[in-house]
Formats: sequence, C-alpha cells, structure tokens
Amino acid sequence: MNLKGKIAIVSGGSRGIGRATSKTLAQRGAKVIVNYLNNQDAAQAVVDAIHSNGGEAAAFQADVRNESQISNLISFTKETFGGRIDILVNNANVPFVRKPFTEISWSEFAQKLNDELKAAFTMTKAVIPSMIEQEYGRIIYISSDLGKYPKPDFIAHGTAKGGIDTFAKYIASEFGPLGITANVVAPGATETDAISRMPEQVKQAFRKNTPLRRMAQPDDLAAVVSFLASDDSRFVTGSYTLVNGGMHME
Repeated sequence: MNLKGKIAIVSGGSRGIGRATSKTLAQRGAKVIVNYLNNQDAAQAVVDAIHSNGGEAAAFQADVRNESQISNLISFTKETFGGRIDILVNNANVPFVRKPFTEISWSEFAQKLNDELKAAFTMTKAVIPSMIEQEYGRIIYISSDLGKYPKPDFIAHGTAKGGIDTFAKYIASEFGPLGITANVVAPGATETDAISRMPEQVKQAFRKNTPLRRMAQPDDLAAVVSFLASDDSRFVTGSYTLVNGGMHME
C-alpha cells in the first residue's frame, strides 16, 4: 500500500481516528494536510510526529461546513504540496444531541443532519475539480455502524450517518468513470477520547460481545482507510466496510 507522492487531506485530522489516519497515510508515503477546527496544538503535534518519522505534513484550520474556509484549505494544500489532491478522508466530528425520539426537537435533529451532510458535501465539492482534472481520486467517508444498527438515543447521529452512506454511493456512481472512487468506513465503538469517558463495565460488555474480544483502536480504522486510499483498492468503489471486530456482520 505505497502512497508515495500522493497528497491527502484528512478532515478532523488532529484527534482519534483522524490522528491515526494522518500518521498512517504519512508512514506509507503520502503528504498529509491535517485539518482541524479548534485544537491547533493537537494538530501540530500530529504534524510534528509525522516529521519526526521522516514524513511530510502541515496543519490547517478550517470549518468543514464553511465553503470559504474550505476553499482556503484547498489553496493551501496545492501551494504546500504541488497542486494535486489525491485523497480526501472525510472524518471531522460534528457534535450532536443524544436523546430519544420522544424528547428530541426538530431543530436538534436537523442540526446534525445539516452539519454532517454539509461537511461531506462541501469537502467533496472542493476536491472533485482537482480529481476530475487529474482523472484520479480516492474519497473515504468515515461513517458509523449506527447508520445501520440503531442504539437508544442515537437517532440524530445514526440518521445522519445513514445519509453519508447513501451520499457516498452517489459520488461513487457519478465519478467512477473519471477515475475517482468513493467508499465508506463504518467504525463501531472505538477507543478514542470520547470513549474514554465510557464506564469500564460498558467497555467490558462491548469486548465480551465482540467476536474479536476487544474494542477497536484508531489504528485499526486507519489501516482500512489506507487500503481504500491506495491503488490496491483500485477496483473498489461504493463499498461500505464495517470495522467493528464482528459486533455486527453483513
């Protein structure tokens, strides 16, 4: 899975799955733009780690829902690494309200749908022209198994991720003839900062009910993303890949 010479943007690249993905892509030869929103220090730490391992990376602040900021991100990427954009990992976390349907308001529900889908729409819209011009591109959308397998109080998040799953198929269909692939990676419970706040007995239950008897680590997701970003996946598009240790199977 050699990514030497490829240019990648990882949205939400400073933490969790995005951080692991940024590092893994760089280890495999890609030049990586680590996009972040609020935590500059965390983003710079990722860049520094990549540099210390001989890779190339730069951090850039941009809200993935803001067209003008994303335009600046694209310009920065091209100026920094030479004009191409080969890989987009659409990963930025969008906050959401956890409530049952009986308690959630339309505005709370719609906020998650609008933010999640706008982020995917805006980022894709921004990179597609370059990918069309070079007749090459790899787009990977980080979704969630909650888009297909409901859990209590996650109706806003799960519905939004279900929208991402469908959106990716349309992108794959429309741009496949132009050499661009689009695929979905759907994590289960992954040991990131957010999961660290989960009670230990809940984590143990996840591990016990997962055939591989552990929770996912960010590196587990990053490895799958790297495959889909590489030419080893050249005939894979429109796919939906669960990375949950067998908690749910298809």
